[in-house]
Amino acid sequence: MIKDGKIYFAKSGKKLENEIYLLPKMANRHGFIGGATGTGKTITLKVLAESFSSLGVPVFLADVKGDLSGMIENGEDSDDMKERKERFGLGSDFAYQSFPTTFFDIYGQNGIPLRVTTSEMGPQLLSIILNLNQNQSDLLKVAFKIADDQNLLLTDTKDLKALLNYISENRNDFKNDYGNIAPTSIATIVRAIVALESEGGEEFFGEPAINIADFFANDPSGKGMINILDSSSLINKPRLYSAFMLYLLSELFEVLPEVGDLDKPRIIFFFDEAHLLFDNADEALIEKIEQMIKLIRSKGVGVYFITQTPSDIPGGVLAQLSTKIEHALRAFTPKERKALKDVAESFRENPDIDTLETLEKMGIGEALVSTLDEEGVPTVVEDAFILPPLSKMGHGDKALIEQNIKTSNLYLKYNTPSDPESAYEFLSRQNTLKEEAIEQSKEEKELKKAHDKEMKEVTRSIKSVGSTAAGTIGREIGNALGGSFGKFGKKLGGNVGASLARNLFGTLFKK
Repeated sequence: MIKDGKIYFAKSGKKLENEIYLLPKMANRHGFIGGATGTGKTITLKVLAESFSSLGVPVFLADVKGDLSGMIENGEDSDDMKERKERFGLGSDFAYQSFPTTFFDIYGQNGIPLRVTTSEMGPQLLSIILNLNQNQSDLLKVAFKIADDQNLLLTDTKDLKALLNYISENRNDFKNDYGNIAPTSIATIVRAIVALESEGGEEFFGEPAINIADFFANDPSGKGMINILDSSSLINKPRLYSAFMLYLLSELFEVLPEVGDLDKPRIIFFFDEAHLLFDNADEALIEKIEQMIKLIRSKGVGVYFITQTPSDIPGGVLAQLSTKIEHALRAFTPKERKALKDVAESFRENPDIDTLETLEKMGIGEALVSTLDEEGVPTVVEDAFILPPLSKMGHGDKALIEQNIKTSNLYLKYNTPSDPESAYEFLSRQNTLKEEAIEQSKEEKELKKAHDKEMKEVTRSIKSVGSTAAGTIGREIGNALGGSFGKFGKKLGGNVGASLARNLFGTLFKK
């Protein structure tokens, strides 16, 4: 809820007499929402997202369980909601409402398809996502350089595989300009790309690619658009989930100008199941995320991570998260007890509450909360209760969601995939022409060989015919010349004449 220009999202105190606010001008300092399963993290995310939208700030969030889609509909009274409204003392300023919502889905099943091109993702992020070592990462950068130098467009994974195979087959031609290229390293990169494709990379990489400017929208009433990425299937493909989230942060950092601290953020991102961004992440990935989180706030962007415990997030990233909302945690082992104590000690101490004890005993919808005051200083921790959302709890109506998707201008823009003339098509055509040239050369050699053989046969036949003809002619001439000498002279004349004629015709045929 918005009250006096501030985000009013919780109440504290024995009689819930204290209102807790998040100052919009501090919202770009990022935040954390934690807690065990079933403690109310999703409701907290929803209340904050609705508040930012009401403030005119666009929101992008990942919906892992599908229960954020209810934002498309007005909330409604139930016995539970009536009790909560009464307990919070919510009056006429609490009015159920729906929020402007756009649904996205990388797989295009439950929302508008989301795609990026391999060129936009770039070799650095791709290397991290594909878990390449330094040599392989350097080789991928070389591949992108070759693509640039030869004007080869890279849009999808088949373009990238075609490029790598082309480089491997012609590595000797590239050696002088780009250095040694190991075929084994190329093969390793290709295998990693195939693995990414099996997680949905074929749908994710392509055209038309998403323009992040489309996330920065407001409805006619001025509410910020809530962009919901359906992640119910995507969450089972952690590398692809990480790929998109990293791309978003990188792209925002690249394209948005520096603005410093604004009265309110330009956009807010909520990354649910945030531990998936860091599970099995190498040092390079963590450093990349930490760098972006540090710097992106000056672009007017706030990032909020949602996960179970702060330990799911690397320390360097966690240190950048100013707003902390921690729901109940459970501890059953010494290690979990220590983690619980660490969480309690991370808050600014409040002498009125035992943070550690409170953390263990909190109920659903209750949380330890600390925000930033006007001077950017963390407030003391409060044992607070999160307000109820204004929109529908749980899943939205499927027919209404489908209508929302199909009538969106972005659906017309992004729904139909395109396959432009790119590296795969160009290199395939080059290979076809090369194969045709080889086949044509082979056919020409066969024809020449056949022609030469035929000419030899003709020459041999002509020589044979010429020799026979010469003998006959010579014999007749000899017979005529030796006829007057009798039988002996006739025979001798014929033989001599035939020999002379053969020599004469043989010389002619050799020429």
